[in-house]
Amino acid sequence: MNFTDLLQAAEHKNRSLLCVGLDPDPSRFPHHMRNDPDRIYEFCAAVVDATADLAIAFKPQIAYFAAHRAEDQLERLMAHIRVAAPQVPIILDAKRGDIGSTAEQYAKEAFERYGADAVTLSPFMGFDSVQPYLRYPGKGVYLLCRTSNPGGDDLQNQRLAGIDGQPLLYEHVARLAQGPWNLTGQVGLVVGATYPAEIARVRELAPTVPLLIPGVGAQGGDAEATVQAGWRGDAQHTTGSVAINSSRAILYASAEADFADAARRVAEATRLALEAAKPH
Repeated sequence: MNFTDLLQAAEHKNRSLLCVGLDPDPSRFPHHMRNDPDRIYEFCAAVVDATADLAIAFKPQIAYFAAHRAEDQLERLMAHIRVAAPQVPIILDAKRGDIGSTAEQYAKEAFERYGADAVTLSPFMGFDSVQPYLRYPGKGVYLLCRTSNPGGDDLQNQRLAGIDGQPLLYEHVARLAQGPWNLTGQVGLVVGATYPAEIARVRELAPTVPLLIPGVGAQGGDAEATVQAGWRGDAQHTTGSVAINSSRAILYASAEADFADAARRVAEATRLALEAAKPH
């Protein structure tokens, strides 16, 4: 199956819109593991095992591994997810953005070295920074569109005077993802849960692309408003999928040896809240 098929299958099998973010920070690990980067794999694998039936996707953030020279642990983790949760797609959160042969190498890293099903990208160098990833059949890409950080306004909320209608930059990215850039049907968008009105606007402009939505949980995004702004479908079929990410609230739900059980409890509560927020 291609990425969007995997995503929809996971949504219906696990009855979930919850993307579990894997951002391992050893300084926040449980007391018996704290400040030990050699235990990154062990920590993340335990969270994966505890939430495998609750997630629409897992999203490892590559910087949290690379900063600790733990890329080998990331490779092991990706392989573990394939075994522990084969029905759940993996989104590698890398936010790459380069052109030419460099972009080709980044695509090879994401899809061949790590075996990701999708990767996050910065689109601001143009289509030739995205195209190398689209050469991998069935693989997905998520383009940064309207991000949850306040500084996103500096560029994303500016008008493009040279384009008909003078759209905001994030609106233009949404149109490109829905239209001319979506050569494979596997292009999605990253939009922040802290801006539900902008999520709704993105969904209006890009009615069928998958949305990756960070910002629910520790960042304060409202689950109900996020789902109602971005998800489209009915009980049988999803026409506009969303994967709503929560990282820290799940990963660091407990500082004790029961951290995996605590992660499951928070993930289950978040999953239920997101499901209840679907329009009926």
